[in-house]
Amino acid sequence: MHLFKYILKRLGLLIVTFFIIISVCFVLVKLLPSQPAEMFGKDMALIMARREKLGYGQPIIIQYFRFLRYAFEGDFGASEVLYIGQDVWKVFVDKLPYTISVNLFSIILSIPIGLGLGVIAAVKKNTWIDHVISTGVMIFVSVPSFVYGFLVQYLLCFKLHWFSPVMDTTAGPFSWAGIVSMMPAILCLSFGSIAGFARYTRAELTEVLTSDYLLLARTKGLTRQQATIRHAMRNAMVPIFPMILGEFVSIMSGSLIIEQMFSIPGVGKLYVNAIQASPPDYNFFMLLSGFYILISLLAGIVVDISYGIIDPRIRMGEK
Repeated sequence: MHLFKYILKRLGLLIVTFFIIISVCFVLVKLLPSQPAEMFGKDMALIMARREKLGYGQPIIIQYFRFLRYAFEGDFGASEVLYIGQDVWKVFVDKLPYTISVNLFSIILSIPIGLGLGVIAAVKKNTWIDHVISTGVMIFVSVPSFVYGFLVQYLLCFKLHWFSPVMDTTAGPFSWAGIVSMMPAILCLSFGSIAGFARYTRAELTEVLTSDYLLLARTKGLTRQQATIRHAMRNAMVPIFPMILGEFVSIMSGSLIIEQMFSIPGVGKLYVNAIQASPPDYNFFMLLSGFYILISLLAGIVVDISYGIIDPRIRMGEK
């Protein structure tokens, strides 16, 4: 019952937070000048009809409520810069599979490698193996992803010629050719996640390995390997599993920089292009801003709730 009330409370806060942020974005966008209708040429009639539907020229409060009304129906207007006259929701849906694909395979690659390195570092604590892994983790956590992008492009694409520097979109995002061509981007997105998983796994497992109940398990005859697998890993995964779950929840969020660098036609690249366009494509900006805000808020809620589900000793919402 306490968990149910906690979930309702968090969902209520999510809705309030979402509407506050999206309202601020909407007002700021409306303060910017719109592109004159005469600039659209043959698409002028279509753009003007969509603008009239969304209340352009009306007081901003009327435009805001019309925006919300049609947004709930899946109508975010038409593109006025990048894909003139096309429905922004349809373009977004067409590009979303590319973002899901590159994020999904980067997470699948990151989880076993990151957890494995963390376990090895914890078991070999204070040895040269631990020092090497910890140093690598510090480097990969600290360096921005676009630096990995430049290095991967230079080494794997231009020097070794193992991959193409841009994605092959002819066969689709989940085809073998598409996955292989996305491999440089997948590697770049994986480095930071691998380092994060390894760091948290090492920290949690190191603490568990020195706990009293594990020493008791060893005195009862369990080997170090048996005690680690049966007891230590299970308890160490309590704070780590929500982190993994959060990665999967945010699988649609994409990467603004990596998608741009490797020409992956996902929502991250679309967001950057919508902002960089002259003038910016406001309808795309509002749709993608709302999308990223919602994904971030949902990921936080799922991670928090998962603690109480994974470990029954944690009672969410109780005083």
